[in-house]
Amino acid sequence: MRAFIICASGFGCGTKICFGAQPHARRAANSRGNLARGAVRGRADTPMPLHESEAIILQSYPLGEADRLVSFLSRSMGRMRGVASGARRPKSRFGSALERLSHIRIWFFERETRELVRISQCEMIESFLDAFSDYASSVALALFSEITQQVLPDREAADANFRLLLLVAQQVKRTRRTEPALAYFALWTVKLGGWLPPLDRCGRCGAVLGVSEPAYAAPRSSAVACGNCRASGMRSVSPEARTAARRMLAERLDLLDRDEAAEKIAPRGAREVTNLMLDIIEHQIDRRLASRELLESPA
Repeated sequence: MRAFIICASGFGCGTKICFGAQPHARRAANSRGNLARGAVRGRADTPMPLHESEAIILQSYPLGEADRLVSFLSRSMGRMRGVASGARRPKSRFGSALERLSHIRIWFFERETRELVRISQCEMIESFLDAFSDYASSVALALFSEITQQVLPDREAADANFRLLLLVAQQVKRTRRTEPALAYFALWTVKLGGWLPPLDRCGRCGAVLGVSEPAYAAPRSSAVACGNCRASGMRSVSPEARTAARRMLAERLDLLDRDEAAEKIAPRGAREVTNLMLDIIEHQIDRRLASRELLESPA
């Protein structure tokens, strides 16, 4: 049987390269025409097309004695799950490409009647293993992965979420500063999900909140309130945090977080934004985020 890879010299190339033709006989010869069209035949003569995509690994789990069950975000096909056969063997062809948040190019086979795809091979584009050696960075990266898994539906293209996840992971890897990236990611995840409430208006009475006026929000709530509508148990959202959120929606993360930035966002203000957005996310997915429990207070 022949195997195919896609030329990795550039993202837009798409050239198919054949390698390692095995001299098996008649069965391989009969399937050669299908392979040339990027497909093989499975059981019950069900076609299994070969897909190639840029992807980010969200999580992987042991499966059986030698395989791994992999959750990944395909840039073109959305969140998917698949089986990487032999991935746990010492000399696996996958190497470290299936580690969490690895940015890869992936090839996989898909059958319409099955939920899991069969992962053929991966090629590493960028690894984040070094960032996981730092505790604060590892917690932030774990939150990015967990939130992405929870908020995105299966098999729906989400290019904006893909770019957001890669952006914040690269920022944490490069700077080891987690607070701006956490706030930026949580805020934009809520916005992309269509859950972001107005931050300059009370969600109860509709009153406009002044620039220097604090707002209030309840855990697992999707709106902010003014002082007159404040209820018991609501936490304060400072004017600084609301200003930080407005800047994050209007400016690039690398400009907000650079050392020479004239007005850097304070870690405590960023954490306020993070906490408010995580409350909204947990309200929408109706569950607690496990990685959130590991967050430490900002310095």
